[in-house]
Amino acid sequence: MDTRIAVIAIIVEDRSKSEELNRLLYEYGEFIVGRMGVPYRPKGVSVISVILDAPQETISALSGKLGMLDGITSKTVYSKMPEKNL
Repeated sequence: MDTRIAVIAIIVEDRSKSEELNRLLYEYGEFIVGRMGVPYRPKGVSVISVILDAPQETISALSGKLGMLDGITSKTVYSKMPEKNL
């Protein structure tokens, strides 16, 4: 199965959406390589980066679901070349 490396940058502006966000990330947990979250208290937001190694469709599905959450902003950056699982 072809997979790609991607990073999803997430800004949480509404902390009440954290439960929904964490539920989605848990749902896609098997594809998550790493996750880092930093609260930025002066602006009242949290910034999260999620590294994925997953099929293109899986990354797109998670990205789309995150994009539908109010109070959450996200952008996805993909590797240029698909990788082959050995």
